[in-house]
Amino acid sequence: LSGGRFACPPPPPNFTNRTLYHGDNLEFLRGMNSETVHLIATDPPFNKNRDFHATPDSLAAGAKFEDRWRWEVDVHQEWIDALQDDWPAVLQVIEATKAAAGKDMAAFLCWLGVRLLEMHRILREDGSLYLHCDDTASAYLTALLDAIFGRKNRRNVIKWCYTGPANTPRWFPRKSDSILFYAKSDATLLNRDAVRVPYSEDTAKRRRYGEVTETGGRGIAFTGMDDRAVEAGKVPEDWWTEFPAGGQMAAGERTGYPTQKPLALYERIIKASSNEGDFVLDPFCGCATTPIAAENLRRQWIGIDIWDKAHETVLQRLSSLGLGSQPIKVADVGYSTVPPVRSDDNAVAAPPLKLKIQVTEPPGPKMSRQEMKDFLIAQNGIVCAGCDREFDDPLYLELDHNTPRSDGGLNHISNRLLLCGPCNRIKSNTLTLSGLRRENKRRGRMWKG
Repeated sequence: LSGGRFACPPPPPNFTNRTLYHGDNLEFLRGMNSETVHLIATDPPFNKNRDFHATPDSLAAGAKFEDRWRWEVDVHQEWIDALQDDWPAVLQVIEATKAAAGKDMAAFLCWLGVRLLEMHRILREDGSLYLHCDDTASAYLTALLDAIFGRKNRRNVIKWCYTGPANTPRWFPRKSDSILFYAKSDATLLNRDAVRVPYSEDTAKRRRYGEVTETGGRGIAFTGMDDRAVEAGKVPEDWWTEFPAGGQMAAGERTGYPTQKPLALYERIIKASSNEGDFVLDPFCGCATTPIAAENLRRQWIGIDIWDKAHETVLQRLSSLGLGSQPIKVADVGYSTVPPVRSDDNAVAAPPLKLKIQVTEPPGPKMSRQEMKDFLIAQNGIVCAGCDREFDDPLYLELDHNTPRSDGGLNHISNRLLLCGPCNRIKSNTLTLSGLRRENKRRGRMWKG
């Protein structure tokens, strides 16, 4: 990057504007080219441990989803294997969540985490993520996103504050959501002037007339008079109160979708972190608030949702809004149940692992981590490859790479070995097996038994 712009152009998108993908978003995210999206603004499930249903006889009638997660049901072993190999910090957050909040919360984090890793890969270097959540999981999601994007790229935890009926005898009414704003890099865009809001009346007077001072018996004096000081307004703070929620939204905007968010809320996000013509993605587009907001603001957009009526809802909302001089037609909005096919280098969603050498994995069936461990034990016994110590129980051995992933090492069985815990910590992600054995000899750690 040079001066906030790309030294080399990013890869071309392998998708087109105004496209809705129908199905599990993980496969569609995996099919999108890396570094092709400017902004992801999304409102995923919150792990509320309950079911949501749309209002009957509404535009979204029939919409429903289960916002509950179970480790044994919703977490796939292939995800755990991939996290252990390539994103150990993410897995550590999930394991810590399991200890702090239970297996169900950890399952939600794992399910969403593998999708967030793909979103990070898809974002351009100047791109942003806005993830909508509430206090059910916001603390754990913040830790998860810190592990994926890096703590220094957490720009804001925006509080969207609203009002509404509540009966909470044991706590204050919970009337705010969190919007976690993360940058992909220091080059990330923020259009401050596009989202300025008017000053309060008192602040406007102070900025227009300056300080008011007493002059004894001669009245008051004003200093610093300047009308230009209030013309632009101020950049909003990280708490937003202007956007009504739920039943308080304008009647013409409500679709009946159970978790619908205000259009103006997402328009502010899109104005702040994208320009006209940029690509905006919502992998949980639901009743299409993000695509509609993007269309309003002349951005390109892609939506993904598993709900059967998402396509129909987008078309009806676009039609009812009457955007532009030419109405949006059915043919203008693409619809697909098939993921796009990547045309880039097909790199995995591992931000810290910009491999020095791109190596193609050998052909053949892919083994799970447990299958690799069983294979190596059958070949070599329960022996640490780093210090030659024999063990009675395979639980003492951990699967690792010979050539580290950071140097282009594969996850394939041909690049795997078993180490005891101390050897694995010494090897870390920098030494090869031969380097580890040399280090163990230097320390006198080779097993003599």
